Amino acid sequence: MPTTMTGLVKAERKPGAVLRELPIPDIGPDEVRIRVKASSICGTDMHIYRWDDWAEQNVVTPNVFGHEFAGIVDEIGSAVRGIAPGDRVSAEGHIVCGACKQCRSGNAHVCPHTRSFGISAPGCFADYAVTKAVNVIPNDPSLPHELACLQDPLGNAVHTVLSGDIVGRSVAVVGCGPIGLMAIQVAKAVGAGRIVAVDLHDYRLGMAAQLGADACVKPGPGVDTAKELRRLTDGAGIEVGLEMSGSGAAITSLLEAMAPAGRVSLLGIPPKAVPIDLGRHVIFKGLEVHGITGRRMYRTWHQLKGLLDSKRIDLQPLVDHTFTLDRFEEAFERMGSGQCAKIVFKH
Repeated sequence: MPTTMTGLVKAERKPGAVLRELPIPDIGPDEVRIRVKASSICGTDMHIYRWDDWAEQNVVTPNVFGHEFAGIVDEIGSAVRGIAPGDRVSAEGHIVCGACKQCRSGNAHVCPHTRSFGISAPGCFADYAVTKAVNVIPNDPSLPHELACLQDPLGNAVHTVLSGDIVGRSVAVVGCGPIGLMAIQVAKAVGAGRIVAVDLHDYRLGMAAQLGADACVKPGPGVDTAKELRRLTDGAGIEVGLEMSGSGAAITSLLEAMAPAGRVSLLGIPPKAVPIDLGRHVIFKGLEVHGITGRRMYRTWHQLKGLLDSKRIDLQPLVDHTFTLDRFEEAFERMGSGQCAKIVFKH
């Protein structure tokens, strides 16, 4: 077996990344090493690649980044049971303590001691990745690696959509990147009412319509997004707002468009602080506002597996560009252009 591997490293605390030859990582008794077969770029990876305020505050360097992947188990630690070399797997990206109040009360996804795969712990943009055995998620052998690696972001979409009542309610999906597009499919699958997609890019709005959005709104000069969302709901306002963009302007417009007693679930990561008129937009409307991070461990994984098994959602249309890892600059440029859905690295 070789002793080195190729990895994409966030080497310095500034924009960009470098491809490096690295030692193949060893594993501890409770860990698993996985030969990565496919990985995908997430919006979080764009924050890291571009190096914004959020990245400066949260990302450890130098570090292999990337956290969405699928592969084959290469080696298991001496204490690992129920996992064997050759198994096809993905992994949950939150590495939690298992002992705090949050972990012991069903809220491990917000464990205050979390280390995050590809953010504060080594990630998957490499030939091999190591994770805790408890984080390993088995994959159906019939699920191709390039689709299996999308389960992590699909989990974000499922968690966001299902964080409150949605059946029969009007929905705005703001930010139709890959997770937003997944959220449209999930909302449709679980019985949402009218779904409106909001995005700056015609390409993504076209995909949103293809995947189940009933109407599309493109913000821009002369377009009052909040007013348009109200018009599309006969003046009533949006009942469920799913915010995937992280744009301060988009968040403000969505809050303005929300119906009283509505629910807003915020997944997008703003690059800087966002001023909000809490009195007018939240308190006097009686809004529920949910902060969404990752997936509920491990409830969301079971939910998304059920949706995939039932064929209620289809990930294949989302994989519209594939690259090898050595073409990472081209891949990140494409991701930043908005002229894509999901970009997958084939390893």
